[in-house]
Amino acid sequence: MDSTPPSAPAEPASVATPSRVLGFALGATDLLRDVVYRRLWLSILISSFGGQVTLLALPLTAAVLLHASPTQMGLLTAMEIVPFVLFSLPSGVWLDRVRKLPVYIVGEATLALVVASVPLAWWLGWLTMPWLYVVGFVIGTVYTTAGSAAQIVLTQVVSRERLVEAHAKNALASSAAEVSGPGAAGALIKLTGAPMALIADGALLLISAYILRGLRVRETPAASHEPFWPAMRAGLQFVRGNRLLLTMACCVGAWGACSSAATVVQILFATHELGLTERGIGLSYVALGAGTVGASALGHRVALWLGPGPSLVSGIAISGIGWLMLSVAPANQIGVAAFAAMLFLYGVGAVFMFVNFLSLRQAVTPAPLLGRMTTTMRFLILVPAGPGALFGGWLGEHVGLRASLAFAAAATLVLAVAAWRLPLIRHLRHLPRPDEPTDWLGMEADVRPT
Repeated sequence: MDSTPPSAPAEPASVATPSRVLGFALGATDLLRDVVYRRLWLSILISSFGGQVTLLALPLTAAVLLHASPTQMGLLTAMEIVPFVLFSLPSGVWLDRVRKLPVYIVGEATLALVVASVPLAWWLGWLTMPWLYVVGFVIGTVYTTAGSAAQIVLTQVVSRERLVEAHAKNALASSAAEVSGPGAAGALIKLTGAPMALIADGALLLISAYILRGLRVRETPAASHEPFWPAMRAGLQFVRGNRLLLTMACCVGAWGACSSAATVVQILFATHELGLTERGIGLSYVALGAGTVGASALGHRVALWLGPGPSLVSGIAISGIGWLMLSVAPANQIGVAAFAAMLFLYGVGAVFMFVNFLSLRQAVTPAPLLGRMTTTMRFLILVPAGPGALFGGWLGEHVGLRASLAFAAAATLVLAVAAWRLPLIRHLRHLPRPDEPTDWLGMEADVRPT
């Protein structure tokens, strides 16, 4: 792909500048007053609404229509993670050499096609768990490449000193979908069935891709002639040599394993233990959106008040408290309330953690290494999620669904204590500055085999 920027004319910042978004008043310097960032934000918002359908429809298709066991649910989750293990590191080298926006757009369109294949297979009588495994694998592959590209596109639209604000606003877009999306998704699933509801996700993803077309970004891919494998090892060496990146990868990776262990059984817990219907589950997931909206609206201020390091640790602890509460909740209306409360706390915790995690890792990385850093970090934090999902499914099937939730809760709270005891995280009050690019651009030669 060529390295020239998109040919769309520059858009005037004064076009249709809103004064309020989602009920929140915009300040004079608010990022959403910038027309380029606002288009990116709108695409994220629309895509997130579609994601709410998939979040419920795909596991419900497996659990209700195909009667999947806890182990099969764990395998379905693991299949979305396998591509990160296989493709993350090489895709980082590729992303550092191409324009990221086209990769992002093609990824949105590919997701639309793959989720639409589920209702097609159901209609033709072909739908099986192996089909869903393939769908999960393709979704994971797209997230590996296009998902990393999307994170880098943000750094081409927003200055580094405003990354925490940008990630908080992106989380707000996702959160807005999570407030109204689950209820609408549950009603849609009830009306049309879980497989057919995925058509709505496909349509929204195509709209998101259309909005991204011609987006004006500052992008100059590195014209590197270095061999592929030395360039990949350079990205690994950069992450390994940065204490902050390596420490965060360990913390967030461990959290991801715990999260996967809980996530693979929570739909089964809601349907089998609490007796919730598809609509009831959809309504409960509104609490997840409420938690993420609140955390997104306050995330930037909390990070300024506590610092990005303590904010990250608080997110880990809050999610663990939610899983602990659900693991001991009775199988009655109190349990239903606990299920909604767990989702609320998970939303708060995940936003506090990821807003600061993403901002910190982008702030510390020189632009020519963003692709390799992003995919290397995603590889490190998602590899543990696969075993976590499989272990959570195994625990749920052989010991009990509550055992998976209790394991996730206990391990997460221990992790929060361990992370807080690290001075590198506890004393991190401001975004760090990146190294000079010249310190790393020759690294490929340093790691080339002799």
